[in-house]
Amino acid sequence: QVHVVESGGGLVQAGGSLNLSCAASGSTSSINVMGWYRQAPGKQRDLVAGIGSGGIGSYADSVKGRFIISRDNAKNTVTLQMNSLKPEDTSVYYCRVWSYSGAEYWGQGTQVTVSS
Repeated sequence: QVHVVESGGGLVQAGGSLNLSCAASGSTSSINVMGWYRQAPGKQRDLVAGIGSGGIGSYADSVKGRFIISRDNAKNTVTLQMNSLKPEDTSVYYCRVWSYSGAEYWGQGTQVTVSS
C-alpha cells in the first residue's frame, strides 16, 4: 500500500505561481510513475503532468511551457511548479501514483483557485 498526500494549493491571481507537492509513504519501493491530475466542477478528471522514475516528464498541451513537474526519488515526492496561472487552471489537483504492479493510489486533492 502507498499513502499519498498533497499540499500547496491556494488562491493566486492570474499570472502568478504556485507549487504543489505530493509525498508518498508506505510501500514506496514499488512506485513507478507519479503524476498530477485536475478536476474542475462538473468536468472530468484530466491528466496534467506525469513523470517516470527516470525523471522524464510529460504534460498536457494546456500546461506545456507553464508547468514543470519534478521528482525526488529519495524522498518519494513529486512537485508541480505552476507558472503563468490562468483562471481556467482553477481545479482540485490530485496526485496519482502507479506501482510497478499496476496498482494506483490517489491523494485527497488540493484546491487551486486562480482569480482574474
